Amino acid sequence: MTVLPLSCERALLERFLKAETMALWSVRAAQLKNVPPHVLTFLRRHEAEEQAHLKLFESMLGTTSSDKQILPRVPQQWESLAVHLFGYETLGLEFAKLLVTLRPDLSGILEDEEGHVSFFELELQRLLTSGGGAAEGARASARAWWKKLSRTVGRYLGDESLAAYREELHRAILTSIESRFVKLGFFQPLPLVSRPG
Repeated sequence: MTVLPLSCERALLERFLKAETMALWSVRAAQLKNVPPHVLTFLRRHEAEEQAHLKLFESMLGTTSSDKQILPRVPQQWESLAVHLFGYETLGLEFAKLLVTLRPDLSGILEDEEGHVSFFELELQRLLTSGGGAAEGARASARAWWKKLSRTVGRYLGDESLAAYREELHRAILTSIESRFVKLGFFQPLPLVSRPG
């Protein structure tokens, strides 16, 4: 994992504020969908954790995030929603890993992100081993989500303080997330064309 200089700390905190805001809205929207009861219980706890993270980053940055009145659109079907939430949680986890190299005092954030990723990973394993339409729907959603990831990571790495590390970070984040998707059985390792060039 790349160790960034302290000059990148604010940029990472700002990215985390944005990511936690988006995660909070997505988790709220997900609770309105038809999800298994144990998932709904997890999502409620997840929302509380994201809210606590958001307040922490707002305090550290001396800013507030907007309170969205209209929740984002998230997939209706549980198998697609699980991929959507898992994907963005894996992205959050990668940024948490970067952040704790500069701010070890925020290791609790990393632990929470690891817990969120593990939960959705297990749910997706269950879906994929069950076979049938739900498994195929999850695989199709994973392929569609993956196609958007490179551009999303590029936006998150847009700050000037990250410019010297951008290409290396972009590649490392995509490789790490890809390995999780491959391990789950969504697809085979993808060619380098999927990565920035």
